[in-house]
Amino acid sequence: MRKITLLWGLLVLWSVSSRAQSAQLVDLDVNLSNYQYPYPVEFLRISAQNQSLQMAYMDVKPSKANGKSVLLLHGKNFNGAYWETTAKALSGAGYRVIIPDQIGFGKSSKPAHFQYTFQQLALNTKAILDTLGIEKITVLGHSMGGMVATRFALMFPQTTEKLVLVNPIGLEDWKLKVPYKPVTWWYENELKSSYDNIRKYQTSNYYDGKWNENYDRWAKLLAGWTLNKDYPLIAWNAALTYDMIFTQPVCYEFGQIACPTLLIIGDRDNTALGKPLVSEEVRKTMGNYRELGKTTQKQIKNSELVLLPNVGHLPHIEAFELFIKPLEQFLGKK
Repeated sequence: MRKITLLWGLLVLWSVSSRAQSAQLVDLDVNLSNYQYPYPVEFLRISAQNQSLQMAYMDVKPSKANGKSVLLLHGKNFNGAYWETTAKALSGAGYRVIIPDQIGFGKSSKPAHFQYTFQQLALNTKAILDTLGIEKITVLGHSMGGMVATRFALMFPQTTEKLVLVNPIGLEDWKLKVPYKPVTWWYENELKSSYDNIRKYQTSNYYDGKWNENYDRWAKLLAGWTLNKDYPLIAWNAALTYDMIFTQPVCYEFGQIACPTLLIIGDRDNTALGKPLVSEEVRKTMGNYRELGKTTQKQIKNSELVLLPNVGHLPHIEAFELFIKPLEQFLGKK
């Protein structure tokens, strides 16, 4: 009886805490104009697919430049703001750091109609570098940003000095195991988003069930959007990018990457698209990043792998010191 009472008490506390967190949410507008980024934000006008769009980016200049630049590409459920600590460390070491929000994300435009491809995102990103006059850069991508970074390196090998992939998704082809769902299915799922289910998803997939209040700001950022009158537009863009990820794998082209490459993999990660759509048996074969990292490292010539023990999907958030050390060592190599 005492165990049941204790369990009930914990459930009540969790429920109260969850409602309290939800009550603290801020209604965030479609382009996050009421959300403060860690560094000044600039905008580049992008002309693509018969429309004019704005692409946001931060250009973090070091006080003592070493002549090198690093491009930080965000994941699907994030934006450039979550690179704050990384940008501070890299700029402090002399690197110029460029942090874009891809079209459809963060402070960038959310078009009502757009054919999302990794090639288009790479082209948009290259336009920022061209505007800034940057001819050579290390390209670092996390999660979905790893797929963008891979495509960028394949399209612009002369620009990509080095490549860094941090727990990138797309190391396996999920459409071989997961039944296809149309964009409208993803859209309807996104419309159901709330603070509670966002936190539940991130806890389970990113942090192996171990929630830390430091992670809460990223869950609240997504949840704040759900309160806005324009949330259906945000949800539609999210659905389109889910379709892009699902239908445009990059894993078959890793052998074509020519530049020095570093894979930083939190080995506790189990992120995989479409897990709820398959059986438990199939689910167990998806998102095994420890093995996927090893397989990918063998495919990419001139690459190295750093496995971070007991770290999940966001090494730069969950275990920054473990993440930044191998990154700085790799960047410093001739």
